[in-house]
Amino acid sequence: MSTTETEEHKALRAAVSALGKRHGRDYDREQLWSEAAKLGYLGVNLPEEYGGGGGGIAELSIVLEELGAAGCPLLMMVVSPAICGTVIARFGTEEQKQTWLPALADGTRTMAFGITEPDAGSNSHRITTTARRDGTDWLLTGRKVFISGVDLADATLIVGRTEDSRTGRLKPCLFIVPRDADGFTRRQIDMELQAVEKQFELTLDDVRLPADALVGDEDAGLLQLFAGLNPERIMTAAFAIGMGRYALARAVEYARDRTVWDAPIGAHQAIAHPLAQAHIDLELARLMMQKAAYLYDAGDDVGAGEAANMAKYAAGEACVRAVDQSVHTLGGNGLTREFGLASLITAARVARIAPVSREMILNYVSHQTLGLPKSY
Repeated sequence: MSTTETEEHKALRAAVSALGKRHGRDYDREQLWSEAAKLGYLGVNLPEEYGGGGGGIAELSIVLEELGAAGCPLLMMVVSPAICGTVIARFGTEEQKQTWLPALADGTRTMAFGITEPDAGSNSHRITTTARRDGTDWLLTGRKVFISGVDLADATLIVGRTEDSRTGRLKPCLFIVPRDADGFTRRQIDMELQAVEKQFELTLDDVRLPADALVGDEDAGLLQLFAGLNPERIMTAAFAIGMGRYALARAVEYARDRTVWDAPIGAHQAIAHPLAQAHIDLELARLMMQKAAYLYDAGDDVGAGEAANMAKYAAGEACVRAVDQSVHTLGGNGLTREFGLASLITAARVARIAPVSREMILNYVSHQTLGLPKSY
């Protein structure tokens, strides 16, 4: 793994940055999504034979990071091409690939992802959404919460559980649920967080699905699930790094121009050093994100799992510190709508909380990496 980007990656970063700057902080999500799709950015990680760019999560994370650094992140990139597109590309049937991948790549269709439940947040082993056979069909029943962009998506990739006929134990499986399926309802959750993509609670009441709604092997279990969760963590890191870079750039610009007494405030170490530290933290988080993406794209799912969790943790922490310091640098101006930083105070915390909390990542590292005993 090289610690410097290829010329292709540098060119991609520059092109996406230019696109993001054209749209800016007051972007229209549909317009930006459409333009990014036409330029090939949304499907850059998907196979070329299905209309994608033939790249990987490394390339897709560059796209999301640069859009975020321009103030216009597309959250559904984490879900639609990264999680759902990756899972279908790796485990879907030929028919599923033909149906979904070209449309995900060109932006004409999107897919949401449903795993979190009211009583099964960080503990995916407690998922109670179950699927049972009814002839050749499946009947899916359960609830999901904090599911992003369901109103925008043509379908939702739902994590359910089926019973193993040999052991009687429940195992995770993935199902494509169309948005208009009978028994599939959604309720928007009233969030203090103001974002273009809304959050929903989903109810599945004996949703009847054909046999081909199942993605992958019924017995593959966690392998297929984590094929989507590792890209999710990497892309969340990209989202956080982009947001942190955006906030830091606003603060640096302000500190360079804002003069009190005889010098710009950025000349004072009390202002300059915390901003420099924020930049260092973001760069270190990016290195871990790049390592995670490299390992994942190379097919090392185990190594990528560790690195993806670390990247998500580092990026979330760096993002929160960068946003906080940027707001403090602007003082009262940091809380005004004009400068557009105050809303990031809440948004930055999302990178600490979702899709997995920093505490659960520390649990993972302590017992998976360090070999310490579990407390749970």
